[in-house]
Amino acid sequence: MFLIGVGTATPGPRYTKADCWAAFHGSEWSRRLDARANALVKTVLRSDNGIETRHLAVEPLAEVFRIDPDTLRQRFLDTAPALAARAGHAALAEAGLEAQQVDAVVVSTCTGYLCPGLSGYVVERLGLRPNVYAFDLVGQGCAAALPNMRVGRALIAADQCEHVLSVCVEVSSAAMYLDNDAGVLVSACLFGDGAGAAVLSRSEPARGRCIRWRDSESFIEPAQRQALMFEQRAGMLRNVLTREVPQLAADAAHRVLEAVLGRAGVERAHICAWIMHAGGRDVLRCLEDRFGLAPGELRYSAEVLREFGNLSSAFVYFVLRAALNGEAPPGWWWLCSFGAGFSCCGALLEVA
Repeated sequence: MFLIGVGTATPGPRYTKADCWAAFHGSEWSRRLDARANALVKTVLRSDNGIETRHLAVEPLAEVFRIDPDTLRQRFLDTAPALAARAGHAALAEAGLEAQQVDAVVVSTCTGYLCPGLSGYVVERLGLRPNVYAFDLVGQGCAAALPNMRVGRALIAADQCEHVLSVCVEVSSAAMYLDNDAGVLVSACLFGDGAGAAVLSRSEPARGRCIRWRDSESFIEPAQRQALMFEQRAGMLRNVLTREVPQLAADAAHRVLEAVLGRAGVERAHICAWIMHAGGRDVLRCLEDRFGLAPGELRYSAEVLREFGNLSSAFVYFVLRAALNGEAPPGWWWLCSFGAGFSCCGALLEVA
């Protein structure tokens, strides 16, 4: 399988950490929450947390603090289909494909629920064929991108499809929840809105760089489910984020990497580009330590985190785009996502 086109999309409004702190400090929520919670938000948003700006589907920013089930559902419905379609359109354009050439579309999200699912909106907005295979994957959190692509790979390997459109879209501003819990507050300070897409193909591209999917592996540890998850409270999604997550992510990612490299006979030193999900600055630091990476080897992930924040499942498409735009050298690239479950998936790419 080949990745022949990559696209990304974000909402127009872009906010700095300072913007976010000012909006929170002036909101009713700063008076509802206790002094410790206010101090934590101030610390996260006024220090170097690895994030400088985020795109959010609200304008003005004060709207993000309208937190009730109906408002959040409408925010997701108004935003997710448009972002998914924009990312998909960009991926198709880079691949040089018409919408009618897509045989399947796989859409992942965890920040909202629609029935019929998002895949139907993508079919409609992009003008895909009415007989396209359409799949909606939910509940995989930040890890969803690679399971999504593995579904596409399976369809291609089974001779069911020539081209599959893989889409991940997250409207984190539609999953806002605030209380005095430290994990809830840190989550609110980290996540942004965005969508990523990739065209997966049986044939190598006619133009541009050649990205061949060579092998992949996954790992899930249900015993750590409570470390990172969404739960339902008062009809809304509440993010559970614990201190153990950075180390869990690093250990799971290392386990998946070693399994694939062992089968492929590839040394870790031969990886010339790391396309890694970044849950936050602390996650990146744990990954560097666990993998024995030199400063700067996770630069593409760090750059995306700095500009967009944590985009959940869409994040790795942005990192892949950054590596391509940054003219990362040809050779072996490692693509990895991890998150709720606790789950992790990685893929070895050969790039020419």
